[in-house]
Amino acid sequence: MSGVGALIAAVVAGSLLAGAPGSNAQDVGAADTPSPGASSLKGIDLDTVTIPELQARRDKGSLTSSALTRAYLRRIEAVDPKINAVLYIDPSALRQAAASDARHRGGRLRGPLDGIPVLLKDNVDTRDMPTTAGSLALAGKPPRDDAVLVTRLRQAGAVILGKTNLSEWANFRAAKPTSGWSAVGGQTHNPYVLDRNPCGSSAGSAAALAASLAQVAIGTETDGSIVCPAGMNGVVGLKPSLGLVSQRGVVPISAEQDTAGPMARNVIDTALTLSVLTGDRSMGTTGRAAALEEARQGGVTGRLDGLRGKRIGLWRLPSLGPEVDAVMTRTAAKLRGAGAEVVEVTPPYQDRLAELEFPALLSEFHRDIDAYLGTRQGPRDLASLIAFNRTHPQEQSCFAGQELFEQALAAPPTTDPKYRAMRAELTDLARRSLDETLAAYRLDALAAPTNPPAWTTDCARGDNDVIPSSTPAAVAGYPSLSVPAGSVGELPVGLLLMAGDREDVGLLSLGAAVERRLGAWRAPRYLPSVGPAVR
Repeated sequence: MSGVGALIAAVVAGSLLAGAPGSNAQDVGAADTPSPGASSLKGIDLDTVTIPELQARRDKGSLTSSALTRAYLRRIEAVDPKINAVLYIDPSALRQAAASDARHRGGRLRGPLDGIPVLLKDNVDTRDMPTTAGSLALAGKPPRDDAVLVTRLRQAGAVILGKTNLSEWANFRAAKPTSGWSAVGGQTHNPYVLDRNPCGSSAGSAAALAASLAQVAIGTETDGSIVCPAGMNGVVGLKPSLGLVSQRGVVPISAEQDTAGPMARNVIDTALTLSVLTGDRSMGTTGRAAALEEARQGGVTGRLDGLRGKRIGLWRLPSLGPEVDAVMTRTAAKLRGAGAEVVEVTPPYQDRLAELEFPALLSEFHRDIDAYLGTRQGPRDLASLIAFNRTHPQEQSCFAGQELFEQALAAPPTTDPKYRAMRAELTDLARRSLDETLAAYRLDALAAPTNPPAWTTDCARGDNDVIPSSTPAAVAGYPSLSVPAGSVGELPVGLLLMAGDREDVGLLSLGAAVERRLGAWRAPRYLPSVGPAVR
């Protein structure tokens, strides 16, 4: 069994024994009220069900992909008006589900995602739906081809349910943007408290999952754009190692840091989706059966001792506030209670990383967005895109600025020796910041708070999103995984786990053990507001 296949066996072991991810005691401040409009389908709670549980019901004949897809479409119709996360519904979704059901009847299922509804962030190319990056400049004809990751999802039998809203241009346009807003889709809201921000740029993907509008979703990240919305919306998000998931057909910021990645309400679904995105074929029907059998035969020890002897470095980041720090204190106590060793660490070089990253991204964005725009109808380069925004008032209806575009246009080209030296130093220091910390303390992973409590959404003010925990892994190209850790009042806080290059499998396995121990997931209540405004 391949690395991802072995991982899924281990994660499934935990899911079989532990039940729903949110079944353990919740953190202090968690609400007990069930999610309004929580949907069930023949006894299936869409808030908590996992892909292995869905497939087990399908194997028994009590569930079809068509019924599951209809349930999610009904839920989008009922719940999405509260949060505005879904931009488009694929008109062929039910036909895709019916084709999956036919494969099931014929014994030809293509793997664990066959028939599973998936939402895509709207900067991932789809040949049969718009791909806009939230901008009216790309709102015309769809791309000619699917992104590679969409091709892999289709080949695996996944049901492409539709597209989600995002921070326009993945939050790389204005100096003071508002996460979750785009000219095409408007503002996405945090399902826990509707006047609070969902973080970005994968805002719609995370909010849709929190509201149980699909089983899994795809996000993208340059620095924080998967993990921050995952943390702030109380779901799971993996930023894979750079290059593990193809970026061909994804609207870019920087080839040096960009990656798409899976998001879900639990780690097992995240791992299963990763296996498809990476082209791992070990988890077809035979592989899934083997994984489940391995879980039944040998998973008990891993389930009970998944954290015992693990060494985790806790980077506390008190700058995110005392309430978040208190969540980290409770998290550390729970991990120690499960047998893990938790030591406090501070990775080096963070100030220098913050100094170098933005100038490097400006040069890379100019290069990469020009190349992408050349494949689409509309503005053909960054200069034309800037001109487009100046002449379209709707592009200025939340915030008018496009300072990052203008700075990128004037930035040194990526052929410039000063740029090359800057990127080399940046990548080297990011990798050293993690490698040296992991080695010095003999750590299995580094942990930090993913996010502060969600701030109040305000177009005039913009975001309050200086969140340094995502930067080392994002710049290094190493994997990071956010799992729910607890809450500050009604607002979720994630735990960000980081590991070395291509350690995605081990990180997901550790994340599953952490998820089961913390038991921090809870359904949103769609409160209109709560407490004082938060910057």
